[in-house]
Amino acid sequence: MTYASDLTHLVLVFEDNRLIGPLYGQFDQHLALIEQKLGVDATARGNQVTIRGSHDAAARARDVLEALYGRLQAGQTLTSADVEGAIRMALAVGDQLPLPAIDAASRLQLAAIATRRKTVVARNPAQDAYIRAMERSTLVFGLGPAGTGKTYLAVAYAAALLERGEVARLVLSRPAVEAGERLGFLPGDMREKIDPYLRPLYDALYDMMPPERVERALTSGAIEIAPLAFMRGRTLANAAVILDEAQNTTSMQMKMFLTRLGDGSKMIVTGDPSQVDLPAGQVSGLVEASRILADVQVRFTHEDVVRHELVARIVKAYDDDSRERLAAARGGKA
Repeated sequence: MTYASDLTHLVLVFEDNRLIGPLYGQFDQHLALIEQKLGVDATARGNQVTIRGSHDAAARARDVLEALYGRLQAGQTLTSADVEGAIRMALAVGDQLPLPAIDAASRLQLAAIATRRKTVVARNPAQDAYIRAMERSTLVFGLGPAGTGKTYLAVAYAAALLERGEVARLVLSRPAVEAGERLGFLPGDMREKIDPYLRPLYDALYDMMPPERVERALTSGAIEIAPLAFMRGRTLANAAVILDEAQNTTSMQMKMFLTRLGDGSKMIVTGDPSQVDLPAGQVSGLVEASRILADVQVRFTHEDVVRHELVARIVKAYDDDSRERLAAARGGKA
């Protein structure tokens, strides 16, 4: 129950009238989303918004609007997903990891990755922690279900490092094991066989960099996309190195990959331990590595899915079913 003494109202004034429409959203849908998610009343008149609600909720709504306005001032665009992300971050402001580059004067500082073509902003606390971990650490594991942005953020961060000149090249890799498919049965030469498995990496690259820049980098070798087997015997120095779908590595493959790390490099390993396509009885290198190297990982859950909300519900349903089956199996053994 909220008592009258707990209620407050805040008045925000946004000076640039050109940004009011994108800030409020079509038919004020962004304000409506803030009202719905934070339990406040947000009334707009011109460039002025009055927020009414509990002290905490009103403060969070203010922080969300100010953060979104700042993004518009920086030339970024806003979607409903961006607004939802800012709301999630406002609700978890105390959980953000410290980062030396953070603006201490800001009430709500969202971790972001900026390339010339696009700026990607964290949409939930796990993404925020992931971006900050990549900035802070040489080796990072991103673990969790599909739709949480693990691969996309990793490629975005690697592309940003390349653009800033902090690394000389990108090396993006995946194990060639996918849901029962066998490369030998696919048509075409080796590149034509491999490309479909690496398509998500290409898609993320083209989002972050101009197509012509990606093509030049692929031709020159500044960007290398290859299956995991091609990594053996190499030392990857001054590079941003990503291993995607790492749950499909064996223990030996994972150890081989991790020991490729050279001077001046960063390494990001992503995967979903619940979606292993290895033969039955074979231990996933990602599962083993996440146990051995527990202090360099960021874990995502169904709550961090940033695709359609139905995807989050599907992931949760499968997770719940797996837990129930495991509990039943243990009970049967007892």
